[in-house]
Amino acid sequence: MTVPRQRDEAAEKAKPLKGAAARTHSLMVSTANAMMRDGMSPSVSEVAEAAGVSRSTAYRYFPNRSDMVRAVVAEALGPILDWEDRMNGSDRITALYAAAFPRLYEHEATFRAALRQSLEADGADATLGRGHRRQLLASAIRDLGLPKGKADRLIRALSLTFGVEAMIVLRDIWGLSDDEAQSTALWAAQAMIEAAMREAGGDGNEES
Repeated sequence: MTVPRQRDEAAEKAKPLKGAAARTHSLMVSTANAMMRDGMSPSVSEVAEAAGVSRSTAYRYFPNRSDMVRAVVAEALGPILDWEDRMNGSDRITALYAAAFPRLYEHEATFRAALRQSLEADGADATLGRGHRRQLLASAIRDLGLPKGKADRLIRALSLTFGVEAMIVLRDIWGLSDDEAQSTALWAAQAMIEAAMREAGGDGNEES
């Protein structure tokens, strides 16, 4: 199962960029990434100027800053967006965390910068801070056989243990190492899954 990107339907159908267009897009993303890692919250115009791209061209690729930040995050997530594992049951969550957390650490500055910009958006773009975790976590628990209502609640609970926010709490507040943070997050996720499975088993065929 390929995890869908968090874009609208029209964007999903857009043809991949090629040639000069692909190079310009890549230049904009890499420039925005570098500026964000330096602690900036650049606008599309500021990134265009730094990259040596005309503003009109830049806005064709990124109509607003939110679109640009999403592109930077997608680039940092890389193969995680296409995560797929053939393990069954709760083993899938183990595989997901093992794949995702090292990527978070590798691109930590980018994800922290994107989180900061999401907070600064102040409601201007309700989609900016959502990320891709819902689709990834839904994929990880898809074969547990939970009723939809309980599966949705489990995904919401698991989201507390997955992503840059969980990493910040475990590392900044608790001072854990990378491995300790990952294992703690996974332990919490597995405990949630076990609780959800026990509850579903006790409820029989109830759908909520």
